[in-house]
Amino acid sequence: MDFPRLRRVWKRVFSLAWPVMAEQTFRTAMRTTDILVTALFSPAAVVAIGLADLYARFPLRIGLGLGGGAIALSSQDTGAGAAENRDEAVTQAILLGALAGIPFVLFGFLFGELAIDVFGRLVGEGTSPAVVDLGSTYLAVVFATAPARHVALVGARALQGTGDTRTPMYVNIAANSVNIAGSVVLGLGLFGLPRLEVLGVGLATAGANVLTAGLLCFAIWGSWTDADFAWPRDLTIAKQLLIVSAPRVLEGFGSEIAEFPFNALLLGFGETINAGFQIGRRVYQQVTGPLSRGYNVAASVLVGQALGEGDPEAARFNGWAVAGLGVLTVGTIGLGLVVAAPRIVPVFTDDAATVASAVDFARVYGVAGAALACFSALSGSLQGASETRIPLVARLSAMFGLFLGLSWLLGRTLGLGPTGAYVGVSAAYAWMALVVAAGFRYSGWATRAADMMDARGSGPDADPEPTPDPQSGAESDPTPGEKSS
Repeated sequence: MDFPRLRRVWKRVFSLAWPVMAEQTFRTAMRTTDILVTALFSPAAVVAIGLADLYARFPLRIGLGLGGGAIALSSQDTGAGAAENRDEAVTQAILLGALAGIPFVLFGFLFGELAIDVFGRLVGEGTSPAVVDLGSTYLAVVFATAPARHVALVGARALQGTGDTRTPMYVNIAANSVNIAGSVVLGLGLFGLPRLEVLGVGLATAGANVLTAGLLCFAIWGSWTDADFAWPRDLTIAKQLLIVSAPRVLEGFGSEIAEFPFNALLLGFGETINAGFQIGRRVYQQVTGPLSRGYNVAASVLVGQALGEGDPEAARFNGWAVAGLGVLTVGTIGLGLVVAAPRIVPVFTDDAATVASAVDFARVYGVAGAALACFSALSGSLQGASETRIPLVARLSAMFGLFLGLSWLLGRTLGLGPTGAYVGVSAAYAWMALVVAAGFRYSGWATRAADMMDARGSGPDADPEPTPDPQSGAESDPTPGEKSS
């Protein structure tokens, strides 16, 4: 092992990842605040937010999918010095994201109540009227800003692909701070404002979505970032965006679809079991989610830029280095969570049954932390190489075969109850890590990336365009006025 080289890569990982970790900390803190605030209302409010959030993740998955295409092309074109191709990819991805958000606006207003009620019907019981009312209200408000959510996700990842992970951090920290304050003030009715409870929490989230999208578009359009908007002309770029993004969108959709019967399974064990799952997973995501997301983005940037520079060996080394760092850090924190869960969970709720369930689920996710970090880093590496099909296979086979299938078999068919779900969740994440590790080791992702760069004119035979140092955004803030033409 070349330890000096490994240290250099890890240093670059941290320079790229810490802004992503910081912004993700605020994002997860915002979601945690939502759970804390709604827990003050009732267990039904927690369940309603958790169930509605399952639907709210579909816009998230589309945004992350298109953002995956944007970060892949952006990082490769930055490494290759193809600034014009990069800017056109950024623009096309943002436009596609905005258009893809429109159907969610209609769904939220027309089918919100039916969407929440379906969970109870999956296990032959009706969902409680309180959960349906609260969940559908929250869903309609949040879905109204789905186009803005897409634009925010795509814009952030497009900038990250250039090596500028700080501008998205500034924007997201500001917007999520507004969101946190809004959830508390509007939800609880502070400072003379009406107590809107779940509606107030939804309004705060919707407002933050619009603010984030607006600030990121302004940053790209102005002189603050190296990326710029460009008039869409090249259909090859649009095609490649969809080729890279589609498996990521399908991966996310499949994962969320599996969550529906899984949540129905937990509701069949009791409302407190489902509430415990929502809280236990939130605790895990709060303490480890920022690191995993940071490693995912850093891996995409390092692998993509190395391939753009024509160095697949460096891309391969970088990918394994990020995965090793993720397993070491997130795995250690996950084991700490196993020990600390009984002291952390009561912050969210004082209901004894819910606390017991949440502690168990937090510990399950803590044990699975190393596998999740490995999957996140290596799927990011494959994404940077435009290879998103392998993570698709890994996640869908795990979610339907183990997360849902094994949990249902053990928990409901064999009568083990929540214990069956603990086993299914753990097995799913271990399988995901194994599949992407095998794919990164044995598949021809470097050749695929080179072929796609050649097709859009960003390969080594294309005329190079002047572009700033691709690492500059990772080391210091972009200087106003340095936007590429």
